[in-house]
Amino acid sequence: MTVDAAGIVLSHNESAVALLAQVGVGALLEDFAPTWLVEAHRKHVGGTRQKSSAWVGGRIGGQRVKALAGPGVDGTVTWWLVGDGGAPAGVPWERARAALLQELASELPTALNVEDCAAVIVRWAARHLAHTAVLVGKGDGHCFPVTRCTTEGPTAQERIALDPGQLPGLAEALQGLPAVSSCWIDPHEVPAWALPEAFADGVCEIGSVAVVPLPGHGVPAGCLILLRHRQEAPFTAAEESFAQLFAARAGVALSIARSQVHQAQVADVLMRDLLPPELGRVHGVSFSGRYRAAAMDERIGGDFYDLYPADTPEAETVAVLGDVCGKGVEAAVTAGKVRTILRALVPFAADHTRVLTLLNRALLAYQQTPFVTMVLVTVVRHHAEVRLRITSAGHPAPLVVRTIGQVEETQTIGTLVGAFVDLEFKTAEVALGPGEICLLYTDGITEARGGPLGDAMFSEDRLRTVLAQCAGMPTEAVTERVQMIVAQWVGEGRHDDMAVLAIGSAP
Repeated sequence: MTVDAAGIVLSHNESAVALLAQVGVGALLEDFAPTWLVEAHRKHVGGTRQKSSAWVGGRIGGQRVKALAGPGVDGTVTWWLVGDGGAPAGVPWERARAALLQELASELPTALNVEDCAAVIVRWAARHLAHTAVLVGKGDGHCFPVTRCTTEGPTAQERIALDPGQLPGLAEALQGLPAVSSCWIDPHEVPAWALPEAFADGVCEIGSVAVVPLPGHGVPAGCLILLRHRQEAPFTAAEESFAQLFAARAGVALSIARSQVHQAQVADVLMRDLLPPELGRVHGVSFSGRYRAAAMDERIGGDFYDLYPADTPEAETVAVLGDVCGKGVEAAVTAGKVRTILRALVPFAADHTRVLTLLNRALLAYQQTPFVTMVLVTVVRHHAEVRLRITSAGHPAPLVVRTIGQVEETQTIGTLVGAFVDLEFKTAEVALGPGEICLLYTDGITEARGGPLGDAMFSEDRLRTVLAQCAGMPTEAVTERVQMIVAQWVGEGRHDDMAVLAIGSAP
């Protein structure tokens, strides 16, 4: 039947008369329709329309009826009424099922994790399939995630220990076996953990139970338990068939959500090894690093730094800063390989040439591995001084900032690694007094383009000027200021990966 904004019936068919005996053209909806249908109509035509399902349901006479609202012209609403026998009045059953499944499909993509997806499934099932829906997810054999929802109540989620054998069909459904017909399930066998607070009087309030498996991608995604009050009609064969169709879509969505969570966990584990480490003080020496990836939405890239603390104050701590050719995740993976190899070569760090040569051989053994430039530093504190041995492998030479504001370039040079068989290196020795620092940096700093016109490189001269102003500052303040100044220079423009590592005497 079609009803206007004022609640007056404009037209109807004979099937509507079978459900609503007093319906007629010109009649007022509230004079003959049940309250739930009148209120639903007001929501759809009201000035402050609430966001709700297009489907509503309730009782007309002695049977349960669902109503689907279809928008019309000039604020009218066409209501399609579906009886509880599974045969719709005035609209093909397949069309009604398709509309329900389309509504489900629009809700499920908003569920970004397993818990949210399970909540959407039980809410939808409680609204359209039964009074109460209970979703039992994949467990470890003893404990299972359980999500419940009733038509009137909120969603509840918990992880509980349960025996699937307590409810007929549950153990089979969790294994992905076909559903057991609801007529074979005794409502009195429903365990207490599946009962929501709505069934305050116990299992005697349950009239019928359906246990439907949730098939996933190759493996079962869980099981859906549907409960109806004893006042409601039992599940029909058509309704059970539709519940299985719904479960197929819900199971796929649940599997996708679970897969996304698993992928996110794997990515998080892998990311931990690719992110720069937290730096601090080691045996009287202060280390501070800052990193900025080329892309704003990325946390990793081809630049890297690492620190390998010495076991004793008398031994040398090893620090390294490098730049892998390339950007993004692929460059970050290569940087991870370099860091892993260097970690294994730390015992040989007293001989810089040997370490870099062994690293070069390892990288040449990889196919399609880009070259790497880097600076290797071994550090030890001797009384008030911090003594460094620095070797560059095709990388910009580190800069030393004295307390008087003088900036010096370390006298080290060498061949990049991962590209040539024959290598040459020159190691520089530097002593830092209190308040003096040595800054290692990647060319993403000096080659960053920005400025007033956005096309000028930051350059080593500007970096020296900034460092001269940082004389006497602690290492953390120096790296933070360099990163801030370069970020202001670049603005919103594109840039390469940028990394800085400062080494100085700890107070």
